[in-house]
Amino acid sequence: MRLSTLVRATALVALLPAAAVAQDYDELVARVDAGAASRAKLAQVMVDKIFSFSELGQQEIETSNYVTGILEENGFTIERGVAGIPTAWVARWGSGRPVISFGSDIDGIPKSNQKPGVAFHDPLISGAPGHGEGHNSGQAVNTVAALALKDVMEAEGIEGTLVLWPGVAEEQLASKAWYVRDGILDDVDVTLFTHVSSNLNVSWGQAGGTGLVSVEFSFEGEAAHGAGAPWRGRSALDAVELMNVAWNFKREHLRPDQRSHYVINDGGDQPNVVPQRASVWYYIREMDYEDIKRNYDTAVRIAEGAAMMTDTEMSYRVLGAAWPRHFNRTVAETMDAHIREVGLPEWSEDDHMFAEGVQKSVGSVPSGMPTALSPMGTPGPRRSGGSDDIGDISWTMPTVTLRFPSNVPGLPGHHWSSAMAMATPIAHKGAVAGARVMARTALQLFMQPELVDQAWTYFNDVQSVDMEYVPFIGPDDAPPIDLNKEIMDTYRPLLEQYYYDETRFDTYLEQLGITYPTLTRPNTMSEQGSDGSEK
Repeated sequence: MRLSTLVRATALVALLPAAAVAQDYDELVARVDAGAASRAKLAQVMVDKIFSFSELGQQEIETSNYVTGILEENGFTIERGVAGIPTAWVARWGSGRPVISFGSDIDGIPKSNQKPGVAFHDPLISGAPGHGEGHNSGQAVNTVAALALKDVMEAEGIEGTLVLWPGVAEEQLASKAWYVRDGILDDVDVTLFTHVSSNLNVSWGQAGGTGLVSVEFSFEGEAAHGAGAPWRGRSALDAVELMNVAWNFKREHLRPDQRSHYVINDGGDQPNVVPQRASVWYYIREMDYEDIKRNYDTAVRIAEGAAMMTDTEMSYRVLGAAWPRHFNRTVAETMDAHIREVGLPEWSEDDHMFAEGVQKSVGSVPSGMPTALSPMGTPGPRRSGGSDDIGDISWTMPTVTLRFPSNVPGLPGHHWSSAMAMATPIAHKGAVAGARVMARTALQLFMQPELVDQAWTYFNDVQSVDMEYVPFIGPDDAPPIDLNKEIMDTYRPLLEQYYYDETRFDTYLEQLGITYPTLTRPNTMSEQGSDGSEK
């Protein structure tokens, strides 16, 4: 059990008359809220700038340099390259306890490059990566909230430490388990995580979705001439294909809640050479630790069998991992009260028109942007689905995820349509709303440290009472820092011409010459290049 060290701060609050404490607290909450709202321009610039970088996981070089530069200019100390990940960092400001961390993901999606503000598929660079989930927005939320908090805490002498960090390669679940293993956040009392959504909400308890192990199986055989002497070869690709066939037969005998998928990321060099090397990359998902581990072990045995059948050698490496998520009740209820106070942004008619256009473009019911807050999520029937490695952090400290409204509802996800709104007024307004909630919530935790104690009571006595966190990565598993390097080496030089220059243009839409909202494709392509990009 982890013990709180907040006695002094709690005692100071107890010495003040209740009415005075309430009056001071309300006034300071109003100030920190106003401080976040007043930084709307910074939020817009950060959202647009990171969108324009379009970087994939483990290659978020421009993004990390940009965000840490802003924080460093504002008095945060930066530790770069944490957990052996070049694009990972930790920013700190303040002193004493509680220690509150803000986290948010920063990576994009392959082949999801898309012009913002247009409601049809229109990439700047065909085939390039983009922010087809919206991870370009979370660091703006956290940075704006942190700077608003810093102003108030400095002015009022409020004790506590702010810690900011990025979710690197979240789409590959390839950083947070390493942060936990290497003790990067060991001194943190509470983590407030942020993730893009289409509404403003938080939840507590065991979340829906899955945990997973991301693992690459590699086989090595012997090359030979595919026509002249195929009997002299031992095909690594045969091993990959046999493994996939066996796994697909095994699916019938796995629980319906499981999700598993693979890509053959190395299938050999050319057809007339028996492949000496081949590899296949699996995501193995399930609802609970025991079931994830069981399926993972099964996949390893199947790979061993495929190697035996083909007389090849098999090895495997973990590329990522995520525990199922469990969010803290005390922190979620604290945050939800601020969500009700802040409310949804005021969407314009253009925002609704654009959202409906995007929804129509992917075959969804055109409903526009939400106009009512969704309720706080509470424990209920769990459904299978996606994963997020914030789960590993949620099993080591009280954690919640704030979902903030910077994207359009009803989209398929991991898709170019999810990039359409992510450098538009929708994303900008939603980021400011999220920052206001984050700043208010963190201020309350700093000023009322007894809430941190209550959060740990829930963590120790409810969440963890029948569950022990056992990481899926081992002490010698290295972070996969080579992921996506070839893709970014190809596309980064092409993307650089489209980086947002905030010194010359008010918004990224202005830089690209896009009228918001653009709902239909122009009839002529005479002003565009053959790849659809503007020349």
